[in-house]
Amino acid sequence: MWRAQRIAVRFGFVDKPSARKIHARPIPLLGGAAIYLGTVIAMFMFSGFTRLSVAIMIGGLLIVIIGLLDDTAKSKGYDFPVWPRVIVYVSAAFVSVLLDIRMLGVTDPGPGGMIMFPVWASAAATVLWIFALTNMVNFIDGVDGLAAGVAMISSLTLFVAAMIKGQFETAVLSIIVLGACTAFLTYNFYPARIFMGDSGSAFLGFTLAVISVNGAFKSATLISTLIPVLALGVPIMDTVIVMTRRFFEGRGLHKADNMHTHHVLMRWGLTQVQTVSFLYLLAVVFSLLSIVLLLAWG
Repeated sequence: MWRAQRIAVRFGFVDKPSARKIHARPIPLLGGAAIYLGTVIAMFMFSGFTRLSVAIMIGGLLIVIIGLLDDTAKSKGYDFPVWPRVIVYVSAAFVSVLLDIRMLGVTDPGPGGMIMFPVWASAAATVLWIFALTNMVNFIDGVDGLAAGVAMISSLTLFVAAMIKGQFETAVLSIIVLGACTAFLTYNFYPARIFMGDSGSAFLGFTLAVISVNGAFKSATLISTLIPVLALGVPIMDTVIVMTRRFFEGRGLHKADNMHTHHVLMRWGLTQVQTVSFLYLLAVVFSLLSIVLLLAWG
């Protein structure tokens, strides 16, 4: 991580302060590339070439490339257009579908076995979930250590769920993401020495979404489909609140602002550390609920 930090500083690849941001000095932005490389290397060391690892490698690379372009725009002081990101995020989600990592159906509570989705519905639901989570984790990356810490808690939850269900490949990938987030957090917790940028937060959202499709959503009961939703409850909750507010205020849903949950908590008087700690606690509560749900009805 320190190498990425030095390279970013050397080439001016930094996130500059602005009215919408809370940091007061330029911060290196190459953390996302380091997270991607660390995750992919560990993934192939411990899992080899599987459909899941290839989906994360290829789809994640698309996410990281467009994220680095977005981060480059930030380092030069202007906003990157939204539509290239939308196209790439959807394309990355389709990589998962093409490799047959998708929501297949739900377990019938009666004697009928599985209720299978039509192929088009399976593909659409998978793409929508991956696209949404990619953006949602990206949205919460506004306070030192928040996105990495929440992703760490979510990946731990997906690991526990995978172990309970005997899905060992999913468990291995979840623990790799957990390790990547933990390592990054040592540099990113307040006061941050490096940011993951859009390349990192979007990659983590994408990876967690794909892992949950391969794990928690596979052969799920109607009740246990809530497990990944709860495991990723903090970014989902934040996005729902923010999008609802923007809709009723008649503002563009894609327009960045300072109305996310972490911004509101800090305006209420919490420090960065207190804000992040509170949202960590909320993520833990959501995660514990998801595990209880799995054990009771999964």
